[in-house]
Amino acid sequence: MRFFSKALILVGLLAGAGSLRAQPTADRAVSATALDAGPICAAAHIKSALRTATSSIRHRAKMNRYDVKYYKLDLALENISLNVAGSVWMRVRVGSQALDSLAFELYQAPTNSPAGTATLLIDSVVVNGRRSPGIRRAGQDATAALAQPAAANSLTDARIYYHGTAPSGNSAAIGNGLSNRSQAQIGFSTTIPYDITWSLSEPFSAHEWFPCKQVLTDKADSSDVWVTTTLPNKVGSNGVLARTVTLPNNKVRYEWKSRHPIDYYLISVAVAPYVEYVNYAHPTGGPTIPIVNYLYNTAAQSYYQGEIDRTPGFIENYSSLVGLYPFANEKYGHSMAPLGLGGGMEHQTMTTQDGFFFNLTAHELFHQWFGDNVTCASWEDIWLNEGFASYGEYLSYQAFGAPGDARSWMDTAHGSAQNSSGSVYVPDTTNVSRIFNSPLTYKKGAAVIHMLRYLLNDDTKFFRALRTYQSTYRGSTARTANLQAIFEAEAGRPLGYFFQQWFRGQGYPTFLGSWNQVGGNVVLRINETASVPNVTPFFETDVDYRLTFTNGGTQTVRLHQSQATQTFQFAATGTVASIAVDPDQWVLDLPTSPPVRDNTLALAVRSSSTAPLVALYPNPCHDQLQLTSLPAGRITAEVLDATGRLVLRQAIQAPQLDTHALTPGLYYLRLLGASSELLGRGQFVRE
Repeated sequence: MRFFSKALILVGLLAGAGSLRAQPTADRAVSATALDAGPICAAAHIKSALRTATSSIRHRAKMNRYDVKYYKLDLALENISLNVAGSVWMRVRVGSQALDSLAFELYQAPTNSPAGTATLLIDSVVVNGRRSPGIRRAGQDATAALAQPAAANSLTDARIYYHGTAPSGNSAAIGNGLSNRSQAQIGFSTTIPYDITWSLSEPFSAHEWFPCKQVLTDKADSSDVWVTTTLPNKVGSNGVLARTVTLPNNKVRYEWKSRHPIDYYLISVAVAPYVEYVNYAHPTGGPTIPIVNYLYNTAAQSYYQGEIDRTPGFIENYSSLVGLYPFANEKYGHSMAPLGLGGGMEHQTMTTQDGFFFNLTAHELFHQWFGDNVTCASWEDIWLNEGFASYGEYLSYQAFGAPGDARSWMDTAHGSAQNSSGSVYVPDTTNVSRIFNSPLTYKKGAAVIHMLRYLLNDDTKFFRALRTYQSTYRGSTARTANLQAIFEAEAGRPLGYFFQQWFRGQGYPTFLGSWNQVGGNVVLRINETASVPNVTPFFETDVDYRLTFTNGGTQTVRLHQSQATQTFQFAATGTVASIAVDPDQWVLDLPTSPPVRDNTLALAVRSSSTAPLVALYPNPCHDQLQLTSLPAGRITAEVLDATGRLVLRQAIQAPQLDTHALTPGLYYLRLLGASSELLGRGQFVRE
């Protein structure tokens, strides 16, 4: 989900004032920074201020006595009101104990509300063909007694018949569970009369328009959404439009079906007199994927078609990077709705968007992998949805943007993340504005993913990790620990320190330093300070340093910061004029003054040429390399390949090095002490 910033809107108003026109190509250059989908997504969430999860702990325990297998919504909806009537069929698998009542959630107006207050009334509940003898409602918690208990482990069918008017109190992340408007906007300056009703259930508002179980870890295996409305309305929803049935009195029923697992908040409807525009994606190794776009009118199609036509390329690129579009046998698509200029919500297979912009379309589409196919198992881990969707924007700029767009996007993301001192981890999952905090959930989340890419230092491993995450948790949910385990397997070492400091920790580091050069050796002393030292006193991380020589040449070295103040020594290929810290902005560090020259530093560092050679055997080796005559104390081994690239770092717990993660070839070994001083060196071959 995404929202756009006021700055972006102002840029658009200045550029697009006047009559409706096609979006200018200049907007693309602006979009790397100004057209920022994360703040848009987050801004609308924040409008709802505090919002608690609906069900009580006791009621959730009752709901957890069964597992939802299937939802079928059969509803009557119009584009001119929030009235809803019909039924929801829930097929559930009973747990290990027989079920004597069915617990679910459905909106009910507060007690003592004035007459006419929006509310949803239950007409009846029929379970396994027998009508419930009694229904108890306490706020949003509903419990229907069963005429006959459902046996343990059995499949049980419940049909809930209801009617009423959905609330309109801005309770969802953007608007309400069900919203209705009488006007919409095309571009930055054209407002049109337009009657439309649409849903947006994230995070806790699905119950405001249909009875359901709002538990992230209980995805339905499949779903159907049938909506009866008045012509010329169309209805957009999840999956495939199986049938359109013409009914008496100018009515029509749209029958959508999806046979993929789906979370409650991703089930959607959008009802309006849309025009339809279809384009297609052709991912390598996959089927042709129809992209079904429901647009306000032909003027909206004309205005946005250039941006809509980016979608196939985005799908094809993402499919090549992280695996085939997860719902390729159904469709992708968009339903327009006035969420707020540039707002979007990643409803499964049919995103709801206010308009079409590079960042927004890229962001919501990547959610189909990260958020829809694999959903965060707790709102504590919402960055697994929003951080990755935001990183999808960066990946799209890498593939399709102008030179510098991707770097500009990441610089802006870092700047936003450093405006907040909080953690990516969400400690208060009852607070919508905290769940969808733009600097933390979106921007810092994306920065953490970028640092994981840097940590692996190998795009093959990075994207393989993402594909493994997608395939392992396909159609299910995951926590941060699950992602961590996958990246640890690719890295060949524990990464608990990384996730502790960047996921649960707070703030960011700053690196200040000094350097000297003696002959061909450079001495670099770096002092790291943390912005929230009482929570995260130190960030252990690799950092790139770019040496610029007096002849204009450059050399980049990658060094590991393992303590707050650290002195490094390495060989330079020229006479150093200056050194830049993290020049490509891989690390979420605060940009600061470059290291300054200090002629006294050379005296403090031992020359690498005098470091003793370490006896290594067997050499060539396979999975283990034995080390002899190790000095006492904490030792870290660094392995460089034949090009000088660091490919392995390992704490030495025993006199051996685990080399199973290395490909066959020649390698150079460095043994470093607690202060990163060079204690020994050697070279070996892995077969």
